[in-house]
Amino acid sequence: MSAPVPLRLRPLEIGDLLDETFRMYRRHFFLFAGISVILSIPLAATAGYSFFTVFTDLAQQAASNQPPDLGPTIASLSILIALNLALYPLLYGAITYAACESALGRPVTFWGAVQGALRRYFHIAGYYLLIVGMAILFCLFPLWIWIGVGWILVMPAIFVENIGLGAALGRSWRLVQGRWWRTFLILFLMFILVEVVASALGAFLFLAQTLLQIVISTYLALAISEAGGIIVSSLVNPVLQIAIVLMYFDLRVRREGLDLFQLAQHVGTPPPAALALF
Repeated sequence: MSAPVPLRLRPLEIGDLLDETFRMYRRHFFLFAGISVILSIPLAATAGYSFFTVFTDLAQQAASNQPPDLGPTIASLSILIALNLALYPLLYGAITYAACESALGRPVTFWGAVQGALRRYFHIAGYYLLIVGMAILFCLFPLWIWIGVGWILVMPAIFVENIGLGAALGRSWRLVQGRWWRTFLILFLMFILVEVVASALGAFLFLAQTLLQIVISTYLALAISEAGGIIVSSLVNPVLQIAIVLMYFDLRVRREGLDLFQLAQHVGTPPPAALALF
């Protein structure tokens, strides 16, 4: 069981927030990485199998000069999409729950994080589908970015304040309001860092894939590489979720003086407004 040290609430500059993000990840690496990797295994296995069956079927049909039968391909991809829609809310929800509990100084385990995410699963899934739906439906990508940044704190608000999706959307929007560009800059920097690390790890996977093609078929090597890429990405994905949780606390400190509530708790009885957090 992990026994986290409570986050010392204070206004965080961008550099401080990045440092605190990686500090929290290092301190609880096995918790965050364990959640992310274990819940990513079904996604990796399904993706690898889908890649293998799709390319194998297409190659066999091309070799036999028959019209392509897209039935198995569509079925395989449909299963992959359905599994992604079902598991990603649980995956990101469990990581966010663990980060919130760690920041509050509460012990959290793998199963505790999963159970916490399951209790709020439909709220998280609704948020996830809303963001994905907007990305598909909106023709103007900048509009999607503008709304997405405004709603970036939804999941921490759901877990910390124990509110529903509708209330969390409004809560996140109000916290980010007036600090949209700062929030966007932090998210952009975290995205670049995550992509750089994932690309560096992906280079080793490409080398492994090249070596595998010497002893196994190309399609099987591609399938293994695809599955391995998802597992590797799962090791760096918690970084962004932790940063979002820290951004939530940082904005509450700046807007609501949450650090003063934490100080009051150590001195004596916390003010009523602090009870929702502590």
